[in-house]
Amino acid sequence: MRRLAILGASGHGKVVADTALAQGWSEIVFFDDAWPNVSSNGRWPVLGNTESLLCFAAGYDGIAVGIGNNSVRREKMKLIECKGLKLATIIHPSAVVSDYALIGKGTVVCAKAAVNVDVQIGAGGIINTGAVIEHDCCLGDYVHVSPNAVLSGGVTLGHEVWVGAAASIKQLVSVGNKAVIGMGSVILRDVAPEVTVVGNPVRIL
Repeated sequence: MRRLAILGASGHGKVVADTALAQGWSEIVFFDDAWPNVSSNGRWPVLGNTESLLCFAAGYDGIAVGIGNNSVRREKMKLIECKGLKLATIIHPSAVVSDYALIGKGTVVCAKAAVNVDVQIGAGGIINTGAVIEHDCCLGDYVHVSPNAVLSGGVTLGHEVWVGAAASIKQLVSVGNKAVIGMGSVILRDVAPEVTVVGNPVRIL
């Protein structure tokens, strides 16, 4: 029996749990800082908060962070790592991941995603449902590529970049750290760090 603890009883946390079950984890529980006011996440129990998880982590075979917000996910994962605990990398069996792709620890690759040859994804990433990461892309730590977003070949994402649902990024484009790409946006040129861009043609908010 493989037991997984997920920190973050959110909607995204449910997706992580469902993905983990498909991957073969047999028992899943949640921890969340809203506990005890939040005692369940759908069909899964919430047993405590972050402090509780750190106290009882030895009883689990892996820990995942089910938090969509990049900076909060980074903070929680760093805390878990500092305690010497094992972060689980979770990949849905319906995802297509090249044998020549490198997936960082604690990353979640959801159903129907495609990660192609010579892709590198850092720690703590989210490659969400149906996202496409084409050949030779390089993604920093704690990125979130939302459902049905497409990164063409050779795209570079800095740390903590968020790519919105159904956004498309042209080949060889670079996106700076902590930039946000709005839903459905079409990115044809480099994006500076820490800006939010939206639309087609794209504009800075």
